[in-house]
Amino acid sequence: MKIAILLGSVRQGRRSHRIAHYLETVLAKQAVRTDLIDLGTDSLPIYGQDEARHRQAISDIGKRLEMADALLLVTPEYHGSFSGALKNALDYFWAEFQRKPIGVVAVSSGRLGGINASNQLQQVVLSLGGVALPVKWVVPEIQNAFDEDGRLQDGTIAIRAEKFVTEYLWYADAIYQKKSAAQHVTKGNGETSLIDE
Repeated sequence: MKIAILLGSVRQGRRSHRIAHYLETVLAKQAVRTDLIDLGTDSLPIYGQDEARHRQAISDIGKRLEMADALLLVTPEYHGSFSGALKNALDYFWAEFQRKPIGVVAVSSGRLGGINASNQLQQVVLSLGGVALPVKWVVPEIQNAFDEDGRLQDGTIAIRAEKFVTEYLWYADAIYQKKSAAQHVTKGNGETSLIDE
C-alpha cells in the first residue's frame, strides 16, 4: 500500500511540514511506502487561472495522487479553517480521491489543535467522493513540538502519532484489501467485469 501525504502549508516559517515528515518516519516503521506532496514546492496556480502554463505541474501532482492507495491531508488551521493552498489543490482533482481512505491531520498554535480545520476538511473529503476516516489527528501548540533542528521535543506527540497511524492504517488497509478483492467480479454468464479502477 502506498500513501500520499498532501501538505497544505506553503508560508515561510511554516511548522506543519515537520508533522508531515514525522508521519513519513512513523509510517516507514510500519513498512508503508509514502509520497510527500509538498504544496510549498510542488505549487499549483490559483484554480482556473493560468492553468495552461502549469499544465505539467498539475498533471504530475494528479498522477502522484492517482498512484496512491490512500491519502493523508496535513494542514495548518488559519482563522478556524484549513489552508487556502490545500483547498486550491483539492479543487483541481476529483477522480484521484474517489473511494480512497483519507485521513486528516491539522495543526495549530492554539490549544485546540486544529479541530475546526479538521472537521471542515472531512466534509470536503466526502464531497470529493473520498472515504473520510473517523480517526483524525489534531496537533495543538505546534510551536512547542519541535526544537530548532526539527527534533521532536513533546513526547505526547509521539504517543498520539503512533495511535493515530495504527488506527488510520487499520481502516486504510481494510478498504485497500476490499478494493483489491473487488477488482474483478464474475457475471452470471461467466464473464469477468472490472468494477473498480
